[in-house]
Amino acid sequence: MKDGVNGVALAVFIFFFLVVTVMGFVASRWRRAENANNLDEWGLGGRSFGTWVTWFLLGGDLYTAYTFVAVPAAIYAGGAAGFFAVPYTILCYPLVFTFLPRLWSVSHKHGYVTSSDFVRGRFGSKGLSLALALTGILATMPYIALQLVGIQAVLDVMGVGGGSNWFMKDLPLLIAFGVLAAYTYSSGLRAPALIAFVKDALIYIVIIVAIVYIPIKLGGFDDIFAKAGEAFAVENPATGKPRGSLVTGPEAQWAYATLALGSAMALFLYPHSVTAVLSSRSRNVIRRNTTILPLYSLMLGLLAILGFMALAAGVKVKNGQLAIPQLFENMFPDWFTGVAFAAIGIGALVPAAIMSIAAANLFTRNIYKDFIRPDATPEHEAKVSKLSSLLVKVGALAFVLTMDKTVAINFQLLGGIWILQTVPALVGGLFTRWCHRWALLGGWAAGMIYGTWRAYDTPSATQDHFGNTNLIPLIGEKGYIGLTAFVLNVIVVIVLTFVLRKLGAPDGVDQTKPSDYTADAGDPGVVEKLPAATAGAPGGH
Repeated sequence: MKDGVNGVALAVFIFFFLVVTVMGFVASRWRRAENANNLDEWGLGGRSFGTWVTWFLLGGDLYTAYTFVAVPAAIYAGGAAGFFAVPYTILCYPLVFTFLPRLWSVSHKHGYVTSSDFVRGRFGSKGLSLALALTGILATMPYIALQLVGIQAVLDVMGVGGGSNWFMKDLPLLIAFGVLAAYTYSSGLRAPALIAFVKDALIYIVIIVAIVYIPIKLGGFDDIFAKAGEAFAVENPATGKPRGSLVTGPEAQWAYATLALGSAMALFLYPHSVTAVLSSRSRNVIRRNTTILPLYSLMLGLLAILGFMALAAGVKVKNGQLAIPQLFENMFPDWFTGVAFAAIGIGALVPAAIMSIAAANLFTRNIYKDFIRPDATPEHEAKVSKLSSLLVKVGALAFVLTMDKTVAINFQLLGGIWILQTVPALVGGLFTRWCHRWALLGGWAAGMIYGTWRAYDTPSATQDHFGNTNLIPLIGEKGYIGLTAFVLNVIVVIVLTFVLRKLGAPDGVDQTKPSDYTADAGDPGVVEKLPAATAGAPGGH
């Protein structure tokens, strides 16, 4: 790490930060609606985004600053096992092709803003809707907090934010998130949608340059992989085992496969993913995006290789999250280091904005309106959601500034386990209503409790709790805890559904009909703007 502040890199970083700040505020005038005081406009961008805007928005949403830092950091720390992120982003697109267009259609037809809106309308259950809303908010909060990890890594390597005074040390983060909060409040989803163009362009430029320039400086890929292999072969004194490996062994195959599959199933069920999907203007936009989004998986594969490059370059850091920023500072000229750091920094702002909007929409529609203020007008909903998004950001910032970063990482790991437990109600509900609403609630509770317990009780490589793989019951192989909890969830749902139907337990009222799931924009009866009445239609507990 260079001594003092890297002034050139910092200047370039500040320049790009100012550019996206201006874009964030200007976005309030982009595609402006006649009446912006409702959640359709503020929280979903007027449901007006086409293929390319949606592609950049989803890319900016799913491939975050934490992805930029954590994926190659996992390779740097343990080797090939960290590559699970690449196959899971490939697996998820055929999966979501089957259900996202259906979710878009029924949501567009009825004016649903969140996935919990759909569950409430489909099963007539505010209780089930509330469970999914709380799950989404809990899973999103640490995800927002972890975007700070990316920014902090960049600031640390640039030499900014040092010193013993806590306020001065964290001042750059406070400024960045203050600006983020301001333009998100002003422009809603339009701000990250517009900024995503800059963010993704910078990331692609940085990765293309890195994958060409750094191997030239390090003697080519043969030398990179040879040196990485030597580094992985060194025995870890804490475990008595090699640090990692270039290729996963047979003993890791179940863990690798189940982690990739479970992550793929959960990725597009996060509230921020659903928010980005529902902002598009037609179901064909969603279908087209599932065919071109794998381009990001190519980018992710190249990004992961940077972990091997950091080993080959002799990067030594106590915190693995600093490995890639440090690699950039060591390898690139100062001005391009600033560009790379700006890509990571902006890569935190875009998803953080979308995540805070998504969490705020869940609170407003499925907690505040359903249980506190059922007569809230669309204007009042928009105001509450704006204020909630501010509170979400403040909470995420406080989370990181007052707690150890491993706490945020642990909760983000739990977030993936928790989101998987929404699959039976959300994805299952798009194709069948056979499952009883109370059975879905029971299955959700069983999966949440089991998954949380097993994760807490399982050691990871660095601590006594919050590992992500455990022995799968009956099979005896190590596998992803979230997927095991999901299987338990499904079993409970099926058994309870049979029991409840045998006992004659009442179903809720289904507000949807089969044609709703294939409706497109412009079809007769499709709601183009959010109606006050449909949004608050009552459902049973």
